[in-house]
Amino acid sequence: MTISYQSTGTPRARLAGFPSMSVEGASADVPLVRHAAPPAPRREVIPPHPQHAIRALTHDFPSEICGWGAHPEYEIHLITKTHGSFIVGDHVGTFSPGQVSIMGPNLPHDWVSDLPEGQVAVDRDAVVQFTDEWIRQCMALIPELEELDTVLQASSRGLVFSGATAWRAAEVILEVTRTRGAEQMAAFFRLLGILARSPAEEHEVVAGEWLGRPTDANSLNAVEAGLSYIFENLTGDIRLSTAAHLAYMSEPTFSKYFKSATGMTFSNMVKKLRIAHARRLLDTTEHAIAQVAALSGYHNMANFNRQFLAEVGITPTAYRRLESSQKPPPEVFSLGLRAPVEP
Repeated sequence: MTISYQSTGTPRARLAGFPSMSVEGASADVPLVRHAAPPAPRREVIPPHPQHAIRALTHDFPSEICGWGAHPEYEIHLITKTHGSFIVGDHVGTFSPGQVSIMGPNLPHDWVSDLPEGQVAVDRDAVVQFTDEWIRQCMALIPELEELDTVLQASSRGLVFSGATAWRAAEVILEVTRTRGAEQMAAFFRLLGILARSPAEEHEVVAGEWLGRPTDANSLNAVEAGLSYIFENLTGDIRLSTAAHLAYMSEPTFSKYFKSATGMTFSNMVKKLRIAHARRLLDTTEHAIAQVAALSGYHNMANFNRQFLAEVGITPTAYRRLESSQKPPPEVFSLGLRAPVEP
């Protein structure tokens, strides 16, 4: 697998779900997924490059640069294919092709696709990363960039875009990843302008401002081990003791560091990810409710119904009967302290 760490990476396949957005050099013969032995998840580390002000690339999932991230750079992120779960601070939601978001500095985040074991989604992500120091210097020199301040500040809790904003931004994100030099920088600032001018109904703040942030290696290690264990065993038996053992910590120590990094307890994270998975199964399969429960790690129907009702607001049976337009939006899987949308 070849991964470009510079700003010259070219996506290798068409953007799934965006038929009008073909990518230069793409071939219809390039598969959406290929078989490989996926590496164990690990934290994302962003290498600086002295010849590039921003970092723009596409990458596969899983890959060595995927994982729980809490890096000091801003990250603009586009999902090009697959469905799955994403975690931003205290928030757990679901994603599909075309999701566009911006994560602020040091905000914990991760996207995990639902893939059969041993498969890799080729060019699942397009990512643009840049530092606060650099963009603030640009704003100081170019007064016209002051309009970016609002979106940069709001990104400290994570912003997910929808509607026309997401479609326009997706096109420009891909342009940023496949150009270089002055052309790339022009596209980059056009992208920030699109996000900054997004109407209130086309963006959502997803994480609570009170959430915990990983501040040391122990917090990062706890959440990395815990999330990897959860995703590998989502439909099976998940125990706090096992997660703590994988992090080489006692249960109380693991629990403390996991909550400090994610803003929620380990058991709450398990519940929210399982319900998110169950919801996707109800949306995309004809499985019986009991089978959906079992495939989501619930072997007691009463408990499954109770947990689903608590998270989504209706029972699994009632949820499946609703038309798509009537269903609650997927980004409802957050704790009770929901972050308000900024005007």
